[in-house]
Amino acid sequence: GITGAGVLHQAVQQGLRAVLVEAKDFAYGTSSRSTKLVHGGLRYLRQAQFKVTHESLRERERLMREAPGLVNDLGFSLASFPGDSVSPWKYGLGLAIYDVMAGKWQHQKLSRAEMLELHPELRGSEVRSGYLYHDARTDDARLVVRVLREATRAGGVALNYARVTELVRDASGQVHGVRIVDEAPGPARGRTAEIRGKVTVNATGVWADELRTQAGAPPRMRKIRGSHITFRYDRLPVPGALSLLHPGDGRSVFVVPWEGVTIFGTTDKDHAPALSEEPRITDEEVDYLIACVQRAFPALALTHADIIGSWAGVRPVINTGKADPSKESREHAIWNENGLLTVAGGKLTTFALMARDTLHAVAPVLGKLGPRTRVFEEPSEPAWPAALDDDTRLRVLGRYGRDASALATHDASLWGAIGDSVATWAELVHAARHEAIVHLDDLLLRRVRLGFLLPRGGLDHVDRIRELVQPELGWDDARWASEQAAYTQMWTQAYGGR
Repeated sequence: GITGAGVLHQAVQQGLRAVLVEAKDFAYGTSSRSTKLVHGGLRYLRQAQFKVTHESLRERERLMREAPGLVNDLGFSLASFPGDSVSPWKYGLGLAIYDVMAGKWQHQKLSRAEMLELHPELRGSEVRSGYLYHDARTDDARLVVRVLREATRAGGVALNYARVTELVRDASGQVHGVRIVDEAPGPARGRTAEIRGKVTVNATGVWADELRTQAGAPPRMRKIRGSHITFRYDRLPVPGALSLLHPGDGRSVFVVPWEGVTIFGTTDKDHAPALSEEPRITDEEVDYLIACVQRAFPALALTHADIIGSWAGVRPVINTGKADPSKESREHAIWNENGLLTVAGGKLTTFALMARDTLHAVAPVLGKLGPRTRVFEEPSEPAWPAALDDDTRLRVLGRYGRDASALATHDASLWGAIGDSVATWAELVHAARHEAIVHLDDLLLRRVRLGFLLPRGGLDHVDRIRELVQPELGWDDARWASEQAAYTQMWTQAYGGR
């Protein structure tokens, strides 16, 4: 995920030799299933988590400066309804602190009339006032891939479908590396290898305890599921993001316009199923989110039938035993346990900071860190196809960085949108050719986000997808049939609109 990618990137930027191994696909876990926000976490101020909010806002500003087109400013409206557990004046105070921490004053109070003018989709609701403020949004999985691409260009190694089977330890129990097995289909499947190093970093998110217990450490992670539903943008047209409190439990939920769809979420539930199972939204969570949708947007008459997709991610939160999972801290922690260095907790927004803290923790072994460098290289503008509009150019440059030059060479016929999404056929071909695709879900869920953006996960376009990418992937017809069947089952069970 993003934490491991950040550690690899920071390590090679410091001149270290480093390898990253991922049990499944890059960004397979939480880092492709977020709310797509790069934000300070306004709700964390309510819980007095000032440190994580301040760090997140600082990192948000850095990422927006360094990666336009990938991390972009997003206008947010905070809507106040009768019966909310937070008074409007408290919102104002929180946003003032938020802006001071960010170093720029951006919020303003809105009356009911001003809220309805800005968000006509709220007409018919009991919204009484609001505030306008700013955060940022991203494509979370593409963020991971861009960090990894820049890390590998700088000399790092990143392998997906290379599962760690056990830690390599000496007679005293100190960790000195890992044993891995190749789990990609093909003649090398099942091949094993051993990797030794001066430092072994466990950046596996919610899976962290699986390695920590091998090192003799007690479990510390709490599995908390966050689930989302998506609507076609024309059914829930929000000009900017909205934050509101759920009428049932007072939790903050977000309405986020993203890549041509509208996201609604998230939940906070302790996650009981095994981590080996694909996480999925429950019927109870769907009902919980729909209840909030219908209160906020009564004039739109949205129902379960309008949901075009869903997803669930399991957050890597450090367990402090709080009764309410929403009140667990989002701060990160670093533990050195018998030579296994674990970095856990934290947020997508603070990945680069977490990576530097991780390397600081092993400075006695690897050497003192040099000055912090840019997170992202500054790409040069390629020679774009003439018909490409400015929004697409910025989007592609942000997501692909220096790799945008290779994308720009694709024939103009491939730059059309795939269905109603913002994704293009050129991106699909590029990913199949260059981005370590092992399974069809790698391509359609994490490289080109059709599984999140289109009804039926893009399967309505599967014939054209196959025509373009099967030759690039080198799959015979039997392999394609198997991959398509597996993707269809996965999307239906874990990403479909229940």
